[in-house]
Amino acid sequence: MQTLTIAQARRIALAAQGLHRPRLEAPTSLRALRAAALRLQVLQIDSVNVLVRSHYLPLFSRVGSYDRAHLDAMSSAAPRSLVEYWAHEASLVPPELYPYLVAHQRRTWMGASSVPAEQRALLESRILGLLDQGVPLTASAVQRQVGGDPSRPAEGWGWRWTVAKRVLEDLFARGSIGSAGRNAQFERLYAPLTAVLPDPRLAGQEVDATEALAVLADRALGALGVASARSVADYFRTPVRQTRTVLESLVKAGSVRSISVHGEADPWYLHPTAEAIPRKAQGRALLSPFDSLVFERDRLLRLFACHYRIEIYTPEERRVHGYYVLPFLLRDGIAARVDLKADRPDRTLLVRGSYAEKDAPADTAHELAAELHLLAGWLGLDDVVVEDRGDLAPALAGQVGRIP
Repeated sequence: MQTLTIAQARRIALAAQGLHRPRLEAPTSLRALRAAALRLQVLQIDSVNVLVRSHYLPLFSRVGSYDRAHLDAMSSAAPRSLVEYWAHEASLVPPELYPYLVAHQRRTWMGASSVPAEQRALLESRILGLLDQGVPLTASAVQRQVGGDPSRPAEGWGWRWTVAKRVLEDLFARGSIGSAGRNAQFERLYAPLTAVLPDPRLAGQEVDATEALAVLADRALGALGVASARSVADYFRTPVRQTRTVLESLVKAGSVRSISVHGEADPWYLHPTAEAIPRKAQGRALLSPFDSLVFERDRLLRLFACHYRIEIYTPEERRVHGYYVLPFLLRDGIAARVDLKADRPDRTLLVRGSYAEKDAPADTAHELAAELHLLAGWLGLDDVVVEDRGDLAPALAGQVGRIP
């Protein structure tokens, strides 16, 4: 069995994610944008907009400045090259993955199982009939037109949904309806699934659960390059034990390789597209907290020795690094992390806190300053301001001031 060092596995992972090379200076084409999205297979969606919506950042990290309207069009205008569905979490995924994801959708906790069956059936019928009229609608618009109890439960932070919203989400999770995109307020626009998928046949395609798991495991491993069974399962949130069984079947079939990574007790798996080990990594990128390189925190710790936790839901007085903290990748390591905010009225990118990782390279402040200016320009902001918080702040402020 081939054995990789952690450094080799790390470079393979960066290459698989499209983060091992410097980005091109030329304007990003729509073709390059699609290729980067398909390489990742999943762009996680999140509602926090303190900097920019999270699904926009992974492509900026890999291809540089691009027109966000192009990504919007890829998921909101026919024929869509990305559709929204539950993957790692709510995510944009290639349409051909849809039937395979539906086969393993188990998010019943957010559905309508608690709604009485007769009431649920009536609302489902009304909702499907309404959406069949051809106009994508938000949950609030559906609520107004189909009726039902408009009240929200007093308990349940974050999920205080009306009954109509629960039924909508249940239909969405079951693959009975789809999302035609999001509006300016980031509300999902519900529509018939056949109107969303570029190939309507995908809407009715039934897939064997084991076959679905094999496809998802192959796609996940291709995006990760090299990974443990747990990491592969986490990518699309499939069951770990069954995912490991499927991976072993793929090994026997010669589709993937089982390998050993130094210091890891369990076997890891190597995708055939990732067998060439890059001699070095030269990329540079700020990574969204929901970027697919970092959203599995245990893998990030094992490959990059970076203990990272998002602190959005941590009370302010208990936060260590800040509210919206992005890891900074420099070449083959996580060199720093910064708490960022887009001050749109003042057209300023605020660095609320900046922290160097252990053994950060000597040029970390210089490279991070350049990346922050690039980010600010992409977001239409005129300036970068570094606040005096964190051990990297003095050096970073000095470097930011030297870049026009």
